Amino acid sequence: MTAKISYDDVEVGTELPAQTFPVTRATLVRYAGASGDFNPIHWNERFAKEVGLPDVIAHGMFTMAEAVRVVTDWTGDPAAVVEYGVRFTKPVVVPDDDKGALIEVAAKVAAKLDDNTVRVDLTATCAGQKVLGMSRAVVRLA
Repeated sequence: MTAKISYDDVEVGTELPAQTFPVTRATLVRYAGASGDFNPIHWNERFAKEVGLPDVIAHGMFTMAEAVRVVTDWTGDPAAVVEYGVRFTKPVVVPDDDKGALIEVAAKVAAKLDDNTVRVDLTATCAGQKVLGMSRAVVRLA
């Protein structure tokens, strides 16, 4: 696959379509099974609170993966992401109810680089709190 967005059509400041990703306890159980990360802070409320967390929290790598979907959906090609990194700033707390939590992600082109690549800066929040810091992807465009 190749990115569907042309480098020439993108300017610094171009905003990617924002997205919201729901996270429930069931989502965390499925992710734990797929990733092999069965740490009880991600599924056991009693344990999470015993270690000082407000409740069960989403896996950091899950949060990171959900956020970059804004970029991969925009490019139309997951392989267009050539570099991606974040700092985890706050956990995504997932209550035991029918709603769960929402990860809200906005992104914009922060720099045009060489070789048809751009740097995209992402902002991921949950319940008004920034959950990822220094969230950046380098993406190769068409």
